[in-house]
Amino acid sequence: MKTATKNTTATKSKSTTATKSKSTTATAAKTTPKGTVKAKPSAADGLRELFVDSLKDIYWAEKALTKALPKMAKNATSENLIKAINDHLAVTQEQVLRLEKVFKSVGEKAAAKKCDAMEGLIKEGESIMEETEVGAVRDAGIIAASQKIEHYEIATYGTLAAFAATLGEDDAVLLLEKTLAEEKEADTLLTEAAYNTINFDATEEDQK
Repeated sequence: MKTATKNTTATKSKSTTATKSKSTTATAAKTTPKGTVKAKPSAADGLRELFVDSLKDIYWAEKALTKALPKMAKNATSENLIKAINDHLAVTQEQVLRLEKVFKSVGEKAAAKKCDAMEGLIKEGESIMEETEVGAVRDAGIIAASQKIEHYEIATYGTLAAFAATLGEDDAVLLLEKTLAEEKEADTLLTEAAYNTINFDATEEDQK
C-alpha cells in the first residue's frame, strides 16, 4: 500500500509539473508572438533612451567618415569631385563637434557606439573602388557610394530632429536641423557632379 501511495504521489507530481510547463509555454506564446525579435537586456524602453542611443550611432558614423573621405578623395580624378569630397570632410569634422554639443544640450556625455550601417556603407565604397579602374568610371562609383552615405545621414538626422522635437529638446533640434541641411546640400552637389560631367565621361569611356 505504501508503494502504491508513493507511485500515485509521483504521478500527480509529474502531472502537476507538466501542467505548469504547458501553462508557462502558453503564457510565453501569448507575450512573445512568433517572429518577434527578443530585446537585449540593455534595450531602450523609452524614446529618450532610443534618441541617445541613435546619437551614439551617428557620432561613431561621422567619426568613421572623417577617415573614409580622404581615401575617396585620393582615388578620385575629377577636380570638382575631389574638391566636393574635401569640402565635405571639413563640414563632417564640424558635424562631429556639433554632435558633441547635442549630447551636452540633452545632459549626456558624448560617446560613440559602432554603427553597423555606416560601417557597411564605407566597406561598400571601398569595394567599388577596388572593382573600378582609376578615372571617370571610378569617380562615378565614388559618387554613388557617397550618395548612399548622404541618404543614410539625411534619414538619420531627420529622425533625430523629430525625436528631439518630441522630447522638447529645442536646442538639439536646431543643431540637428543645421546638420540635416548640410547633408542635403552635399547630396545635391554630388548629384550635380555626377550628371554634369562624371557620368557622361564614364559613358564615353565605355564606348571606346
